[in-house]
Amino acid sequence: MRLSVINPNSTEAMTRAIGEAASAASGPGTRVRAVNPWESPPAIQGAEDGEAALPGLFRVFDEEVAAGAEAAVIACFDDTGLWELRAKARIPVIGIGEAAYTAAMLAGTRFSVVTTLAVSIPVLEENIARYGFAGRCARVRASGVPVLELEADPEGSAERVAAEIGRAAAEDGIDAVVLGCAGMADLATRMAARFGLPVIEGVSAAVRLAETLHDLPGMRLGARAG
Repeated sequence: MRLSVINPNSTEAMTRAIGEAASAASGPGTRVRAVNPWESPPAIQGAEDGEAALPGLFRVFDEEVAAGAEAAVIACFDDTGLWELRAKARIPVIGIGEAAYTAAMLAGTRFSVVTTLAVSIPVLEENIARYGFAGRCARVRASGVPVLELEADPEGSAERVAAEIGRAAAEDGIDAVVLGCAGMADLATRMAARFGLPVIEGVSAAVRLAETLHDLPGMRLGARAG
């Protein structure tokens, strides 16, 4: 399967890291191509950045489909542009937010989300409600770590994320945590070991779901109805 992993922001270093995480999670029959638009904001933090990223995201998506992509992952935890792309696509389109929430609900009864900045919380809460997951989500929490700081100061950022995970585990009555940013993909394994509960990152979850959907009977449609 040819899988396009699209980072809607324009930071190429983050795209490379996302691509590495996606490739590590993929099966032997999947060829991962990680790409990003050049004209989008360097990070997506809140609704305004998400809106600004849409033209570049839509352009890159169309180019990837034309080049033969058989499934796509939108690698922004806000699931930027997901509904619009899924409505028109003839291939599976997976958002890393929706994928992570789904995996968390299979791993436990209730989950909390630990994201970057507080400005992202309303977007994530709106998405969770739209997906019908609000009854399973205890809380969306901000770690106070800007997206680009995850790469600029990885150890300091990791400790701030860990502190918020610790508060979620102690206060929220949960049995799973979702990491609310694609730039946190490399933290899941170490945080799960540290806190002794499932810690889900969306890139790997989305790749696995994309592979599953691609292989399900009846998914390869010549045209989308409606």
